[in-house]
Amino acid sequence: MKVMAVRAQGELFTEEERDMPQPNAGEVLIKVHACGICHSDHLVPDGLWQNQQYPRVPGHEVAGVVEGIGDGEARLKVGDKVGVGWHGGHDGTCNTCLAGHLQRCENAQVTGITTDGGYAEYMIAPSVACANIPDTLALEEAAPLMCAGVTSFNALKNSGASPGDLVGIQGLGGLGHVAIQYAKAMGYEVVAISRGADKASFAEELGADHYIDTQVSPVSEQLFAHGGAKAILATAPNAASISALADGLSVQGCLMVLGVPGEPIEINVQGLVSFTRRIQGWSSGTAVDSTAAMAFAQAHGIKPMIEVFPLSQANKAFEKMMAGNIRFRAVLTMD
Repeated sequence: MKVMAVRAQGELFTEEERDMPQPNAGEVLIKVHACGICHSDHLVPDGLWQNQQYPRVPGHEVAGVVEGIGDGEARLKVGDKVGVGWHGGHDGTCNTCLAGHLQRCENAQVTGITTDGGYAEYMIAPSVACANIPDTLALEEAAPLMCAGVTSFNALKNSGASPGDLVGIQGLGGLGHVAIQYAKAMGYEVVAISRGADKASFAEELGADHYIDTQVSPVSEQLFAHGGAKAILATAPNAASISALADGLSVQGCLMVLGVPGEPIEINVQGLVSFTRRIQGWSSGTAVDSTAAMAFAQAHGIKPMIEVFPLSQANKAFEKMMAGNIRFRAVLTMD
């Protein structure tokens, strides 16, 4: 089989041929059909994960079909459509990895970082890490839902907002364009937040009820013109832009940070205390969460916008993504 592997820190991806792996007990062999490229994939070539081992095959937005099963596997069978996300399994002794605290949990497996991921024609995954993909959902569209989809879906569910509440989505990129669709389908009053008047029509196409151009006036003023936001999802990793959002939260509102900027964010503590606001980070979810996110997406017509590349062009796709030249989500295909 062919894989695109990072051989050492500071290198990108090298095409290799490897022997087909075989699943052990509790594992399945997946024929990968598609794998999304996520910004956090840079952790592998940059060597930013603690004790990163090489060579490593990245990729945690995996969509494929079960090709083989290990001894004792009863839940999955050959031919099942499955996805594998950021949470790549755990040994059952600790619950912190279920909450997403993967880097601090020695018992957790992180797909594409501590184990080989989906930049490959085949991969091994624990059964517990496999989400069920709806039969009618295209695998190329399912792949980004294993990260951008489940992250948005989970963050909204845990934001404290109720149907009818005003929810802001900052950013219209790879995460934001999916988050707007989820938020609208969940029954929120959705306000998209971005820079430039030219994005207003696109935000409306995605389902946003309102659009805020951050160049017009302070975001907080524009949000309070609508009564203040019960929740805001910050998807664009810009520290200054995220810092400006908190003052637009209503009483007991929540700022959910999904995009990770390289610099600290600044918060008006007086407003935080006076309005009993909270600021929270959110990362991904388990296979159960991903199954729910994909089922919801299929039921409500939520689709990521993708640009497709063959596996052999992983370097080109990754570099375009890192340069901001992929408008939404890049997806590698193996066929």
